Amino acid sequence: MSEPTGVIHDIGYRHYDGVRLSRGHATVALAVHSLRGIFGLGRTARAKIIPFLIVGVMMLPTVVSIAVMALLRQKVMAYTSYGSVMQAVLAIFLAAQSPYIVAPDLRFRVLPLYLSRPVTLWDYVGAKLAAMVTAMFLLLAVPLTVLYIGELIVDLPEPVKTGDYLAAMSGAVVSALLLSCIGVAIASFTPRRGLGVASVIAFYLLTSAVSTLVSATMESVNNYTASGWALMLNPFFLVDAAVHVGIFGAPPSSPVVYPSGGGAVALQLLLVAALIALSVIALVTRYRKAAAR
Repeated sequence: MSEPTGVIHDIGYRHYDGVRLSRGHATVALAVHSLRGIFGLGRTARAKIIPFLIVGVMMLPTVVSIAVMALLRQKVMAYTSYGSVMQAVLAIFLAAQSPYIVAPDLRFRVLPLYLSRPVTLWDYVGAKLAAMVTAMFLLLAVPLTVLYIGELIVDLPEPVKTGDYLAAMSGAVVSALLLSCIGVAIASFTPRRGLGVASVIAFYLLTSAVSTLVSATMESVNNYTASGWALMLNPFFLVDAAVHVGIFGAPPSSPVVYPSGGGAVALQLLLVAALIALSVIALVTRYRKAAAR
């Protein structure tokens, strides 16, 4: 009998001869892919329903305000109040889409595959957060910008409040960063998207209810300073107090006057920074544990 011989079969694999891009390019690609997925782009038609429905709801006050400005020649909504007025819609978007950022990779345990390449854990977390922050910022910035352009076109008798628009855009940046870090960090603790959605919604409802209840209680006993600080439990009012009112001097969006003064504003900004830092630390810790499995 003749000795067996080996046979090499051509099954179609080809050597990659293209340009090998950098680690930064991989991080940007991951962020863009995640951002597209948040709005349902490249996914099924069902995945597009909630994000585009929420985008339409967010645009509704802008359309109504422009129509009123054109017909009655007066403003309806302040730029800096937009985020606080629409906070429930923003919270629903955050709760619905932040689990998409983290749940599939955790559930199917593909994180080690990402980290087997030059992409590091911080790159991965940064790309996911950048996608969510960009989505939340666009959700706020687009209606504000359309409203500002509409005010320019309508040409009201009073001057255009460009300063208020810039203050609102600055608040949109801080709100997007704060809310995204909190939402993604909460959603990362469960690989189930349904539980992630429920967790983020529960956080918003709890902070909103507790801040309103405690603020009303403090106001009823004429402790207005404590009443104003109680509202800081709600991230939307915290950003409004720290950025819109504290830095730019805009009118508050809440019925209660926020604590004023340089020390109060500094403390409010410190609270914003601390919440962002704690959320990022929790997110990195969670992913480091998941990657070690």
